Amino acid sequence: MSGRWRLSKRPRAEADAHARVPPLLPLSTSRKGLSNAVSCWYCDCKITSFNEPIFHFGRRHARVLRAWFSIGIGFSLAALAVVTTVLFLELAIAMHIFGNSDVPHSLPISYSSLFGLPPLISSCNFSPADAGYIIISSLISVAFHEFGHAAAVASEGIKLEYVAVFIALLFPGALVAFNHDVLQDSSCFNALRIYCAGIWHNAVLSAASGLMLFCLPLILFPLYIHGESPMVLDVPSTSPLSGYLSHGHLILSLDGMHIQNVDDWVNLSAQISESTFQNGTLSRLGENDRMANGRKGYCVPNFMLKESNKVQFSHDQSTCFGDLTSFTSIPCVSSTVLVDGDVDDSHYNRKEGIFCLNVNDIIKLNKCISGWDKAIINDSTSTCMCSQDETCLSPVQMPGSVWVEITYLNPHSSDCFYSRENPLPSSNCSGTFIFVGDVVSMAHSIQLTMYRPRLDFHYARYLPDVLERIFLCLFHASLALALLNSLPVYYLDGESILEIIIFQLTSMSPRNKEKVLRAFLMGGTLMSIFLLLRIFFHVFVS
Repeated sequence: MSGRWRLSKRPRAEADAHARVPPLLPLSTSRKGLSNAVSCWYCDCKITSFNEPIFHFGRRHARVLRAWFSIGIGFSLAALAVVTTVLFLELAIAMHIFGNSDVPHSLPISYSSLFGLPPLISSCNFSPADAGYIIISSLISVAFHEFGHAAAVASEGIKLEYVAVFIALLFPGALVAFNHDVLQDSSCFNALRIYCAGIWHNAVLSAASGLMLFCLPLILFPLYIHGESPMVLDVPSTSPLSGYLSHGHLILSLDGMHIQNVDDWVNLSAQISESTFQNGTLSRLGENDRMANGRKGYCVPNFMLKESNKVQFSHDQSTCFGDLTSFTSIPCVSSTVLVDGDVDDSHYNRKEGIFCLNVNDIIKLNKCISGWDKAIINDSTSTCMCSQDETCLSPVQMPGSVWVEITYLNPHSSDCFYSRENPLPSSNCSGTFIFVGDVVSMAHSIQLTMYRPRLDFHYARYLPDVLERIFLCLFHASLALALLNSLPVYYLDGESILEIIIFQLTSMSPRNKEKVLRAFLMGGTLMSIFLLLRIFFHVFVS
C-alpha cells in the first residue's frame, strides 16, 4: 500500500487532516531523523534521514529521471484500464450476466497468481522458509515502490517531508510525504509522473526478476550443471522416500521414463497414478479383490517360481511373509486383444499363479506388459515378451496404491559417469527401488532442483534454489503491488491517478467531477474487496 496524495484545491490544514488519520490514545516519540506514533489501531514510523540524499539524487539526475518516469505514465494508465476491466468482468460473471456462456468461471484462480499469490502459497510443501522468501520479496517490492515516488518527487524539485512505514489495523504499508501546495502549481503531467512512479518501478522490478529467472542457468553455468536431471535437495523424515533418496542424488527415471526436469517428475507421477486407476484390472483371489497391475510385468524365470512360497490368506487380505511381495501371472496375449487396457477377465479371476518373491531380485529382470516405457521393451507389438522358460508376472496391489520403479544416481561416486548421452549409467553409481502407495503425494514430499554443482560442496547445492525462489517471489510480489496500486480504490495510487484524469482532463463541473470520482472509487473499492475474497476462498477454502 503506498502513500496517498490529493490534488484537490483544499487548504493545507484540511488536506493534512484528511491524509493523516488522527490516532486514538496516541503515544508519540521522536529522535533525530526518526519519529513514531502509536494508537490502538494505527502505528507508524516516520524517517527523515533519507530526505536530503534522495533530494540531491533527484536534482542531480532530474532530466533522466523525468524521462524515465514519463514512460511509466503510459504503463500505469494502461494498468489502470486493465484492472478496472477485470473488476467489471468479475462482477458480471458473479452476477451471471453472461448466462451460461463459455466465459471461464475459474478466473480468480489465475488472478490469484497475478495478484501476488505465488505457487509457494498454494503448494503442499509450504514451509517457514517459503514465508521468509515472501516477506523479504514483499519488503523489497515496497521499498522499490516508495523509492520511485521519492525519486520522482525530488526530480520535480519538491522536498520530502518524511518516509513512513505504518500498520493500520492489521495491514502494513508505507508512504512518502511531501508538500502538496508546491505540486498544485505544476502541470498534471508532472503530477502523473509522481503518482505513477511507484507502479512503474514495481513493473520494472517484476520484469527484471523474470529476466533473472530466465538467465539464471546461463549466469550460474561456470559453477553449476543445469537441465540434465533433477537433483534431490531435501528428503524430510516424513517423506515415504526417506531412506531411499538423500540430498545430492539425481532422479533418472520413473517406470523407465526419463525425468528431464522437476515438472516431469510431478506430471509423470500424476499420469502414472491416473493411468493405473483407469487401466488397472482387478484380480479376484477367492472372495478378496486386489489390484493386479496388468499394465506392468516382469519376465521371471520358472525356476524362481518353483522355489517361491505360495500366497498365504488371512481374513480378507492376501499377504506374503517377511519382505516378500505377491505377484500374479499374466498370460502372453497379442496387442490386438488389448483394447484400452482391458484383458479377458477369465485370465485373472483365478487363484493359481500367485507367488511370493523378493522385489530386489525381480526389478533386475526384463520387463513385459505394455505399461512400461517402450524404450525398455524390445518389441512393441506384443504385451508379453518373455521366453518359454519365463513367466510374465505382475505385482498384486491394494486398491488405491500404485507400483512404480524409481531409478536414481549418486553423481559423486568415484566410479560414476553420467551425461545426457548416457542417461542410464551402470549400477556402480545408480540404483533402482520400488515404491508402492500414493505416488502423487510421494512426488511432492521431496525438494528438487535442476542445478547440480560442479564441485561437491554441501552448501553450494542450495544457492540456485534460494535464488530461484527469491526471484520468483519478487516477480509475483512486485507485480502484485503494481496491479493493486493500479486499482481505483481509496488510499491507493489508483485514486490519485483517477483524480487527475477526472479533474484535469474532463470538462464537467467541479461538483460533478467529485461525484464521478466518488462513484468510481466506491465501486472500485467494493469490487476489489469482492474479487480478493473470491481469490481467498478459491485458494485457501475450496
